[in-house]
Amino acid sequence: MNTSHYYTEIVKELSRAANLISDQEAEKLVDELLKAKKIFVAGAGRSGLMGKSFAMRMMHMGLDSYVIGEIVTPNLTEDDLIIFGSGSGETKSLISMAEKAKSIGGKVIAVTIFPDSTLGKLADVCVKLPGSPKDQSENDYKTIQPMGSLFEQTLLLFFDAVILRFMERKGLDTDTMFGRHANLE
Repeated sequence: MNTSHYYTEIVKELSRAANLISDQEAEKLVDELLKAKKIFVAGAGRSGLMGKSFAMRMMHMGLDSYVIGEIVTPNLTEDDLIIFGSGSGETKSLISMAEKAKSIGGKVIAVTIFPDSTLGKLADVCVKLPGSPKDQSENDYKTIQPMGSLFEQTLLLFFDAVILRFMERKGLDTDTMFGRHANLE
């Protein structure tokens, strides 16, 4: 096998995954973005990196967005939203954060493979993404990719699709967003 074969297979997997995501669940996430005062994102490992990219695009759209764990992240209040990306929905540190956010009165969104997970059950809104967790024996969704790669890639593409939908609803375009892009690079 060569690299282009694997690339083609990965793209096929992502295309199949996209058709399994609920538009209704995604629209609920966009609705919550529109209502939130501040928006926080959290995830562990590669899922956390996808969340960071989402927070960056939200900032480009003029939203008050933050990544949990960064030194400039403010406190969460009852008018705020926290979005978790977790394949398993069982990452202890994320569950702890979700419980704390709920106790403060913040809204919790989980984007996960398993809506019936601890994190999924804590969430006010849960978006189910297809994919396999790190331990692929736990799921029927098959992939040629190692560990949670398909979930993490789907998470990135899902977050980008949410950005496009938000832009559409708010009448934003790339030119508007580019004015908020970093300029000290």
